Amino acid sequence: MKRLAAISLFTGAGGLDLGFEAAGFDTRVAVEIDELCVETLRENRSWPVIARDVGQVTTEELLKMADLAVGQADVLIGGPPCQPFSKSGFWATGEARRLDDPRATTIDHYLRILEEARPRAFLLENVEGLGFKGKDEGLARIRSAVADINARHGTLYKPEIAVLNAADYGVPQLRRRLIVVAARDGTPFRFPEPTHFEPDAEHSSDNQSRWMTVWDALHDLAEPSDPALAPKGKWAGLLPSIPEGQNYLHHTERGNGEPLFGWRRRYWSFLLKLAKHQPAWTLQAQPGPATGPFHWSSRRLSMREMARLQTFPDDFVVLGSVTDAQKQLGNAVPSLLGEVLARAIRTQLLGSPPVTGDLTLLRQPVEMMPPPENPAPVPFAYLSLKGEHAAHPGTGRGFRAIARHALLPPAE
Repeated sequence: MKRLAAISLFTGAGGLDLGFEAAGFDTRVAVEIDELCVETLRENRSWPVIARDVGQVTTEELLKMADLAVGQADVLIGGPPCQPFSKSGFWATGEARRLDDPRATTIDHYLRILEEARPRAFLLENVEGLGFKGKDEGLARIRSAVADINARHGTLYKPEIAVLNAADYGVPQLRRRLIVVAARDGTPFRFPEPTHFEPDAEHSSDNQSRWMTVWDALHDLAEPSDPALAPKGKWAGLLPSIPEGQNYLHHTERGNGEPLFGWRRRYWSFLLKLAKHQPAWTLQAQPGPATGPFHWSSRRLSMREMARLQTFPDDFVVLGSVTDAQKQLGNAVPSLLGEVLARAIRTQLLGSPPVTGDLTLLRQPVEMMPPPENPAPVPFAYLSLKGEHAAHPGTGRGFRAIARHALLPPAE
């Protein structure tokens, strides 16, 4: 199989690169500013890594390290930091800062290198929020910049854009990402059709498999003994009382537990616990002490468990503490999704023979699984919270929104 050349920006712990590697690409150079991610990359692979802010890296330097000339790279890949466009940012402030956030300039650096390197194809990954209707200025900037590149250099990049759920392609995690793909010669790109479906979904077909579950991913891993996995903080003692696959809503007047919280007064991932028979919810990069998803055994996930849910190869070790590993893995693209997209780019846009055989990073389903864990009683210390709690009044009317608007100057 002919190996193809990839340039990687915002590489992180290498999730996307590992997928492209499995599809026959070599990362000829990677750019990553986070020191721990750089250590992880160098521990596991021999990829040349430029350990600096991409804004301080010239395309000339990047191509020299990759031993490539302008136009020789087969693909440019990367996911500029997504916080300015994320849902979690919206929850924290009521309004994601988007292009007003200085971190959004990372998109411009990606586009600068795209113009100066002019690879045969490119893939840009970001959060779904980059393309939200009415708030898609980031996506508009990408389209406009690519049109300008074409006008200046005679290239024919025509971005194809889709929001993909990683679970639809065999990743044991519900993770929606916006993907932009284009070829320099204008060859249109067709996103791969989903191969997995939600059980009982109406759109399923005979050639699809069910979604991969957490149990499929983790069933053969030994129970970790690391004390760092014990939950911490004010709500740690309440976690065992949450049933498998549920969150704090269990302890509201509409749930089956004790009325300790108001309906939808907390964020969704508060005390969220995995269920064996379902895919995981999206792994967070920097969760608070009560932010899930937690293991059904009422603990944090280990590095290897998170790596499995992100479909990293088992020989890949993410360095640092559990918190360090969570940050690196929570920011990563699921490697299997990268492999699926890389195979499609290889055959559709680069004229290479298809990679034969099953997907390297796709695990096999397990049909037998143990029953759900039984939740524990609510500890006495939390019973003082029992009582009537108002439900969330609606978007823009919660405590944070009211407090924020109270600080705004009056309209002129």
